[in-house]
Amino acid sequence: MGRVQLKGHRPPLPRYVVEYEVPKGSGKWYVYFRRKGEKDVRMHGTPGTPEWEETYRGLLAGQRPEAKNAARPVEGTFGWLCQQYMASSHFAELDQRTRYVRRGILSHCIGESPKGTKDTFGDVPLSRFTARTVGLIRDNKRDKPEAANGRIKAIRAVFNWATNTDVELAEGNPARDVQYMKPNIRDGEAGHHTWTLEEIERFEKRHPIGTRAHLALSLLLYTGQRRSDVVLLGRQHEKDGWLSFTQHKNRNSKPISLEIPIRPELRKVLDASPTGDMVYLVTEQGKPFTFNGFGNWFRDRCVEAAVPGRAHGLRKAAATRLANAGATAHEIMAITGHQTLKEVERYTKKANQRRLAESASKRG
Repeated sequence: MGRVQLKGHRPPLPRYVVEYEVPKGSGKWYVYFRRKGEKDVRMHGTPGTPEWEETYRGLLAGQRPEAKNAARPVEGTFGWLCQQYMASSHFAELDQRTRYVRRGILSHCIGESPKGTKDTFGDVPLSRFTARTVGLIRDNKRDKPEAANGRIKAIRAVFNWATNTDVELAEGNPARDVQYMKPNIRDGEAGHHTWTLEEIERFEKRHPIGTRAHLALSLLLYTGQRRSDVVLLGRQHEKDGWLSFTQHKNRNSKPISLEIPIRPELRKVLDASPTGDMVYLVTEQGKPFTFNGFGNWFRDRCVEAAVPGRAHGLRKAAATRLANAGATAHEIMAITGHQTLKEVERYTKKANQRRLAESASKRG
């Protein structure tokens, strides 16, 4: 059903707001908040009124209306604080993906119950919401350390906001001193699997130059960028053999602008591949990929090539290759856009160990 505008009845509706006549010809109009990737929300009241505008701002910030049978959180509880946080302008300024992930994490946290109790963590008064409470929430995901650490990070963010002098809804941050869990180690490394040279060659054999899959692999490998950046790169970012762009992550809060040279290997692939008008990578329908859509599509191409890696593993592979070639941590950061040495030193440390071991073996 398409969008219908009530001409002459009210000013144009704001972004993401649409109205429908149901059934058509009935004269009954309904207004909905519609944003890609989210469930439609019917908006009651009269557009333009203060109450309606407040609802609209809440929806923009990711605050979904509560079910009619759901009790509102009691003021002064952890659930109430999370609600205030997700309705704040601070939360609204976060990247859309960050809001989506953080909202999901916090919703799960406040809905869980401590063992042996009927109340939820969301019901815990802030005066009794301590580091031990955060530890219990973390430990509910002890079998998934990355998810457990995501909970600590999200709760820290809530209390960092709440303890600001212009907010002052909490006196301290109980998550500040809660330790992160050690990540699961797979094949000697944590997190996403780093592609090996053999796996890259296997993928390239299954998806030769000239295919979209080969183009995607080359962009990930030779730029060292995240999938959220790769799907946005296009010829408008090229200038004199360089790519100039601002990374998508944290672009609204802490933007990171990069200029990186286009490697000869990547130039060869770009010139031999079909690309879109505004972006290099497009779907079979000629449209730009969404972040998640690209991740799912690339995963399928990896399965076809019988390789265990995924998109983010190629970012790690790019950093590893740079380190093995003798690049310093700061040089790697200039390509990948990492902001702390800790994130990239593990690549150079491993590469340095290998070079030292090779040098030592020649002395024997």
